[in-house]
Amino acid sequence: MDIERILAVMEEEARKRNAPVYALKKRTTDPFRVLVSAILSTRTRDEQTAVVAERLFERVREFEDLKRIDEHELAGLIRGVGFYKNKAKILKKLAEELDGKDIPDTFEELIKLPGVGRKVANIVLSEVFGADTIAVDTHVHRIANRLGIVKTRTPEETERGLIKVIPEGMRRKINKAFVGYGQTVCKPQKPLCEECRISDICEYYPGKL
Repeated sequence: MDIERILAVMEEEARKRNAPVYALKKRTTDPFRVLVSAILSTRTRDEQTAVVAERLFERVREFEDLKRIDEHELAGLIRGVGFYKNKAKILKKLAEELDGKDIPDTFEELIKLPGVGRKVANIVLSEVFGADTIAVDTHVHRIANRLGIVKTRTPEETERGLIKVIPEGMRRKINKAFVGYGQTVCKPQKPLCEECRISDICEYYPGKL
C-alpha cells in the first residue's frame, strides 16, 4: 500500500474542502497551547475546539494563569467543548502539577498528567517535540480499518498496528491527514465514497462488493 500517496491525497482533499482540523492546527508549537488544546479537543469537534481555545487563550496564556483563575470562570471560558466542567477541573489540576515546570517530553511522563491519555500524549510529542508518533482518534481508527491498513477493534490496537506498517518519517503526518479526510470525505456516516480518490484501495468502498 502506497502510504505516501494516501497521505498526499488526504491532505490535498482535506485542505481543499476546508477541513476543521487545519483551522485548529494552523497553530503554534507552544507547549502550553498544544497541550491545553489537545485536552479540550477530546470528545469535541475540531471546529468547536478552535473557537473555545481562541477564547481561552485570550485570557489564559500560561500555567500560572490557569492556576490563578477561578474554576467557575474557567468553565465558562471553555463552555462549548464536551464535558467542559470536568475539563475545567482537569486544567486546574494540570496547572498545579506543571506550574513552574517544563512539560514532559516522554510518553511515560505525559500520561501521568491529569487529562492526558495516549492520543493527547502523542499529539504533544509530535507537535511540540517533533517525535515520530501516531496520535489515534476515532477518525484515524475508522479510516485505517476501512482502508484495510489494520484490522483492529480499539484506537490503542490501531496505534500499535499502524506503528508496524507506517514507515518512519511518515507517522507524525497520519493524524492531521486522516482526521481532515475523515471530517470531509471519509465521514463516519454517509462517507463520500464516489468522490474518494483512494477508493481503488479501500476495502469499505461499496463498488468493490
